[in-house]
This record gives sequence, structure tokens and C-alpha cells, in this order.
Amino acid sequence: MTDLLSLTVGKLLEERANLHPEHEAVVYADRGLRMNYREFNAYCRKAAKGLMKLGIEKGEHIAAWSTNTPEWLVTQFATGKMGAVLVTVNTNYRATELEYLLKQSDSTTIILMEQYRDASYIDMLYEIAPELTSSEPGRLQCERLPFLKNVIVLGDQHYPGTYSWKDLITLGETVTEERLDEQMNLLDPDDVINMQYTSGTTGFPKGVMLTHNNVVNNAFNIAHCMRLEKEDRLCIPVPFFHCFGCVIGTLACVSVGATMIPIQEFNPKLVLQTVQEEKCTALHGVPTMFIAELNDPHFADYNLSSLRTGVMAGSNCPIEVMKDVIEKMGMAEITICYGQTEASPVITQTRTDDPITLRVETVGKSLPNVKVKIVQPGTSIEVPYGIQGELCTKGYHVMKGYYKNKEATNLALDEEGWLHTGDLAVMDENGYCKITGRLKDMIIRGGENIYPREIEEFLYSHPSILDVQVVGIPDPKYGEEVAAWIILKEWNTVTKDEILDYCRGKISRHKIPKYIEFTDAYPMTASGKIQKFRLREQAIMKVQAYNI
Repeated sequence: MTDLLSLTVGKLLEERANLHPEHEAVVYADRGLRMNYREFNAYCRKAAKGLMKLGIEKGEHIAAWSTNTPEWLVTQFATGKMGAVLVTVNTNYRATELEYLLKQSDSTTIILMEQYRDASYIDMLYEIAPELTSSEPGRLQCERLPFLKNVIVLGDQHYPGTYSWKDLITLGETVTEERLDEQMNLLDPDDVINMQYTSGTTGFPKGVMLTHNNVVNNAFNIAHCMRLEKEDRLCIPVPFFHCFGCVIGTLACVSVGATMIPIQEFNPKLVLQTVQEEKCTALHGVPTMFIAELNDPHFADYNLSSLRTGVMAGSNCPIEVMKDVIEKMGMAEITICYGQTEASPVITQTRTDDPITLRVETVGKSLPNVKVKIVQPGTSIEVPYGIQGELCTKGYHVMKGYYKNKEATNLALDEEGWLHTGDLAVMDENGYCKITGRLKDMIIRGGENIYPREIEEFLYSHPSILDVQVVGIPDPKYGEEVAAWIILKEWNTVTKDEILDYCRGKISRHKIPKYIEFTDAYPMTASGKIQKFRLREQAIMKVQAYNI
């Protein structure tokens, strides 16, 4: 059992910088950027003072809309020092979604990159805040976004009504170090410091309020369970705007003084190259990232011998993929994490010394200082070991609630403080959990409960199948039918009839997919979560087309 820390995000970095000032803190290998903990802490202090000079107070909301840039990383710890709440923005958002988030979060400031892929972030901001073109920097008065005042653009070009990142750093030079220290000392570890919007795999995004205590302790306990230490070098290709990037990734590193090696935008070749050149000992990723790395045509040419540990999480982790990561990538101590944003995010984690069966067949047991129970769905009644129910959790890691949404908060948190995850799970007598599906994903066909995860795991065993997602779609006779979306391995061909033949006699007849569709990719959130509701919509449209 590890002790809980009583530190703010800003003080955590200060502590590491004092303990290991010359130890490498952050490396952007592709741009030659390297900073030790003393340098990184000093730069974060400059940014924090710049935010203070803008008049931003403790508790104000600052939105960050960018890929894994150095400025995003600095903003995470700068806000952690001066007390503004970092509101993370999904990099896939477009104008309508951005307007919703800025309005719902009451953000007074946005820090954004100019462009991502084919989307101009700055154009989208001008679209929803046209008054920006004629306003002075820091004095925006926008009808649609009444709270928004400051716009800070990452880049060398100056845009009307905005500050540049360089402006922010320059502004900070007029604020004394003593003033920042005073501000840091005013912060309480129980203050909200981070607001993550749920990724929208189901429903409208909600702002999850997370405290210093939530994220610092979750990060520290994750690091403990994966045996991450000061000498480790963690490659972080998962997005910072999601808890996977900014808690399991950056904060876990800082909690033990390890080196952060971010990838600005995921690319399997760049990940493999970075691991090789920087001798990374740890690597994070969602299953689709590991699949892409393993299937890179030049995978065998890379030297990944430095790898030891890491985290695979974010969505269901196929057993075959996990085995390949251990055997082919050499990540003998890789761990599986399970959780959700509302839990900061990790609830359970496998341990590095767990037998291989536990590390490929379960999502581990609860983190230190975290309680987990399995209950009958819709109740607080615990079920016996081995019986499926809804996974609930309680502890330091549970969110304060959803911002300005008491109704949703009360649905998620019961009167005793238990978070009801909406995930179906089975726990064994040693506390290890298997996630068996989502309450909302469950398919009911002719009165039979069908859990997509079970069918997915079976279909993964087919030698030609790279990835598979199973959804339920409406059916006039049975209520629902099973539809499978399949991605085949490169150069493999297989017919729908061959898939059906593979299923017959091996899984129950009612579980065999009635509809099978082949695809090259799944609709995803920017954090790598597969949007099953979109697959369901697409399947329904295809079935309707067949019946015309």
C-alpha cells in the first residue's frame, strides 16, 4: 500500500526539480528539444507568471486546444502552479463542438495551435467569435462566448485580437518569483485543477472536475504499479487532452522523476524510431496504436530491446495483441489499466509480476487506496465473486462531479460516494476484474443477453482478423441482432460465409453475427476510443439499404 500524496500539481514538479535538477525531464526527439527538471520547472514558472499577468485568477478556466506540443505540456504544469483550471479540448473538435465546450466550461482563456491536419483552428475560433478580429488582445467581448477574454496562439504569426505564446512568456517577466510562490501556497490539493470532457462515445460531452489530489495520486499509484522509476524513459504517443496522456503519461513520469518523451501526433513509424533512438524503457498506447506498431512493414528492423514496461488501455485489449506486445516488443512488464475519466482515470491495473494469464485475461485489481465492488445493475447490492454485475469504485480518485450538471453527477455518484461506471464486470476472489461489456452495449436478442466482448474475443482468434467490433442493431423479430465490423490483416482475404463457418459449433447460435461488414478503419475519438454508437448507426443504414 502506498501513502497518498498531499501535493498540488505545481508543487509536485517543484519537488522533483529540487530532488533531481539535472535529470532529463522532457525530450521531443524529432525537434531536438531537451530540458532537465530544473529547466522545465523554470520554464513552467515563466508561463504561470504570464497567465497571472493576464489577470487570470485561481479557479478560472483555461482551455487548451492542441496536439502534444511542448506548450501544452508546459500549460499543464503552469496552471498547476498558479491555480487556473486546465480544460482539455479534443483535437478532433470542430466549430460547433468547440463553441459548446467553451460556453459550457465558462472558459476565459483559450490556448490553441494554428492548424491540425486539414482543420484551421484559428479560422474556427474566428467563426464562433467574429468580434476577435476587431478586439484588443485580452479584451474580447463576444456575444456567443461571454466569458472568453484571452486567446493565445501557438505559432510565430500574429492574429488580430490574440497573444502569441512568446507574448505570454514575455508578460511573465514582470511578475516576481515571490508572487508566484505566494499564489502556489494559496492552492489546496482538493481544489479542482483539471476539467476533462468525456469523449462522447455516448451522448453529449460532460465536464469532469478533477482535483490535484485526484490526478497526482492516481498518477503516482499508476507509476508504482508499473514499476516506473526515475531512470525510466516513457514514450507518450497518446493525446495529452485525454487522461491517458496527461495523467497516466506526463504526471506519472513527474511523480517519480522519470523522463517524458512525447510524440506530438501518433505515427507508428515515429513511435518505433523514437523508442529505438531514445532507448525508451516504457511505452503507452491504446490497442489500435500497438496494432499499428506491430503491423508496421519495417517493425522487425527496429531495436526495441530497451522496452520493459508501459500501459495498454483506453478500450478493450485483445488477448492476441497483448501477447504480441509482450513477445515481439519485449514489454515483459506491460500493464493493463482500466478506468474512466470520472476516476482520474485508473481504477484497476495489472501488476508487472502478475502471471501472464492475469495480464491478458483481466484488467487487474484495484489501485492502492481504491475500493472496487461489483453490484447488481441499478442497485448497491454486491454480487458474489464470479458473478457479473456493474463495477463501482470509491476513493481519492473519484471526481468532484460534472461541471454545472448536478443531475448527471447524481446519476453517476451515489449517496455514499460510489462511482457507478456503467461497465459490466466479474471479480474473482483475489480482486482481479474482467470487463465483460457496457450496460449500454449489451445486446438483448430474443430475451438472451449477449455481451459483445465475448464475441469479439472469439473472432480475434481467426487467423485473418486484425480487429473486430460487435454491436447490436434493431430487429423486428428478435428485438436486436448481432452485427460485426471486421478489419482484416494486410493481404488477407476472407468471405462472410467463411466467418460464419468459423463460428458455427464454436459459439452459441444466437451469438453468431447475422450481419458482417468489412472495413479499413473504425470511427474513433481522438483519444483512440472506438465510437460504437457510430458503428451501430452505420450498420443500421446498411441493413436498411439491403432491404430496399
